[in-house]
Formats: sequence, structure tokens, C-alpha cells
Amino acid sequence: MGLDTATQASASPASPLGKADDAGARRRREHRRRLARAVRRGLLAAVVLAALVATVLALRPRPVGVDVASVTRGPLVVAVEESGMTRVVDRYVVSAPVTGSISRTPFTEGDAVREGDVLARIVPSLSPLLDERARTEAQAQLSAALSALGQAQALEQRASVAREQADRDLARTQQLVTSGSLPPQALDDAQFAARMHAQELASAEFATKVASEQARVARAALGQEGDRSATGRHVDVVAPVSGRVLRVTQKSEGVVQAGAPLLEVGDPTLLEIVVDLLTTDAVNVAPGTPVTIERWGGDHDLAGRVRLVEPSAFTKPSALGVDEQRVNVIVALTDPRERWSALADGYRVEARLILWRSEAVTKVPMGAVFRHGDGWAVFRVDGGAAHLVPVTIGHRGDAEVELTGGVEPGTSVVVHPGDRVKEGVRVEVR
Repeated sequence: MGLDTATQASASPASPLGKADDAGARRRREHRRRLARAVRRGLLAAVVLAALVATVLALRPRPVGVDVASVTRGPLVVAVEESGMTRVVDRYVVSAPVTGSISRTPFTEGDAVREGDVLARIVPSLSPLLDERARTEAQAQLSAALSALGQAQALEQRASVAREQADRDLARTQQLVTSGSLPPQALDDAQFAARMHAQELASAEFATKVASEQARVARAALGQEGDRSATGRHVDVVAPVSGRVLRVTQKSEGVVQAGAPLLEVGDPTLLEIVVDLLTTDAVNVAPGTPVTIERWGGDHDLAGRVRLVEPSAFTKPSALGVDEQRVNVIVALTDPRERWSALADGYRVEARLILWRSEAVTKVPMGAVFRHGDGWAVFRVDGGAAHLVPVTIGHRGDAEVELTGGVEPGTSVVVHPGDRVKEGVRVEVR
């Protein structure tokens, strides 16, 4: 009993040791409560701050996605592209000199003929081949053919003199270029002029032959062709020049009227290209303009030069049905025949006429430049924002435009800016 009483006395709260334990426990509980309150307050503040940041970010304008390009320095070409068609330089339409019955033509397209070959034979119809009126007309035709022959011979002599002068100019230019007195471009121009005069001489010679054959046909119509008139009662239609048959108009035997086309003859190795341009583009084209022939079927481009811009335009409907004023531009091929031997009469090609070129200009994609007031401007990208910069432009190429002032090479500019791109707007590269 005494031991139990001592034990109870030692465990009594009234003892100093028990009071100390209770105070420490209370302090620890209070500390834990304060710590829990602080943690809850911190979490609540973090949630509120995160919500506030999210709200600000959601309400903040987003950067506009744009495409950018750099202002560069390099070559620029101003050109006009248009479809064209090849044609034989000298095409001769062989027609019936008299009215009568023509025999079946033995020639087909592509057949080679030589000058003087009989292409067709015309025999009299039931009525006399030549009455008095027809004979008078035939005599007049002979006189006109002889006059045309004299004119053709004079033109041939003139072309021959021009050819000789061009050859002398070429020789002098070669010497001056070799000595360094003239630039190489002068030699190219002299060679081009010599080739052009050579072709003009060849054309004049062909014209002389045509006039001669026309005079011969007129004599035959009058019965002045010796054996043929003696055996009589027919007229042979002969080839005016050597070449190939391009087209047969009258194939079968039948009655033809005087002047009716029978065949077309020409030399397919002498080709030129006809390109019809809008008159607004043709005013910038002059003889000698360089031309590149593309997409003609070969694996390489061809070179040429403008020989002639025809003096008269014509009206032609566009693909949309709108009438356009166009003019034919004649292009002479300057490459050797071996490079374009696959081309023939009537082939379609794409011609690129070089109006201007430079090897070193400040340029930018055309989509980056837009109208601004009375001038032009671009949006420069600097520090993640777009800034409006007025610029001045020069020549315009197919996809690039020359800048003559406003920005320097290396500057990043916006390509195809939309309505959302304005001064100071934040942008980001897509």
C-alpha cells in the first residue's frame, strides 16, 4: 500500500516534471498550427499569383506570325516572257499561173525538191488555154515579172554590197577588240550584223530566183518556153528554190483557177521565231535585244536576238476574252544549227526577252514591297517588332525588285504583310 501511494504521487500532474512536459507539447502543437497556416497562405498566394499571370498572358496581344526575307545584293534581270512560234524565214507559196486542169501532185509534206523540179503540170481545159484577153494579161504579167526580176537583182546587189561592208566592219572590229580598243560586246554586235546581212543576201538571192522563175512561168504561159510550148498544151509548175515541201494545198487532180495556191516550199534549216507581245511590253524592245528560248523541247536553252519589231500592231483576244493590242517581234536564232536542229516550222517555244540586267544591285522579294502614300515601303523586323520604312525602288524583275534607297543589305523585312502587321506590332517568324 505504501508503494502504490508513492507511485501515484510521482505521476501526479501537480509534479514539476509533468507540468514541463505539457507546456512543451502545447508549444509544439501551436508551432505546427502556425506552420500549417503559413503553408496554406503561401499556397493560396501562389495560386492567386499564377491566376494573375495567366490572366495577363491571356489578355496580352500575341505576336503576329510573319514570313521574313533578307535584303540582299546580287544580280537582277528584267525580262518579258511570252509564247512564240517558229517559222521558215523564206516561205514560197507556189500558185497556179493559169487556169486549167492540174495533174495529181506527186509530192507530200517533207519531200525534198530542187530548184526547177516540176511540182505540177497544168493542161488546158475544154476552152482554149489563152484567148486574146488572156494573152494580153499574160504579156502584162511577163512584163511585171521582168520588172520584178530587175528589182530583185538590184536588191540582191544592194544586199551584196551591205554584206561586204559588214564583213569589212567585222574584220576591223576583230582587230580593235584584239588590241583592246573596243569591248568584246562590239565584236558580238559586229558578228550579229554580219550574220544578219548574210541572211539578207541569201533572202535577196532567193527573191531573185523567185522573180526569175516567175518570169519563166509568164513566158511559158505565153508559149515562149521552147520545147514545152512546142509540145504545147500544158504548163509546168516548177519549184522556185531548193528546199522541202512544207504544205500541199492541192493534192488531187482537178480544175484550178489562176493564182490558186498549190504548194508551199521553203528551207526548214533557216528558221526564225515570231513572238507576239503586248504593245505595252513591246515599246521596251528594240532590235538586238537578247532573247533566251526556253521550254522548246530540248534539254538546253537557245540564244537569239530580236531582228525586227513589226511597225503595225493587231487586236487579239486574250484567254479571258478581252481584246488586247499586240505586235509581232521577230527573233533570229544565234546558236549554231546543231543546237536546234530538232526544231521545224510551226513549233511552239517560250521566249524570254532580256530588257535589262545588272550583276550587283540591292534587291528584295517583290512581295515585301507595298504602296505607301505616293511611294513605296517595307516592314523592317527589328527586336521582334515590325517598323515601317519608306523605300525607293528601281527595276522590277520576275520575283525581285531593286531597292535604290531606304534599307541596307542584310536587313530582315516582312514578306507579304497582312492587315495585322502595323508599325510597332510584335511579330514572330513562322
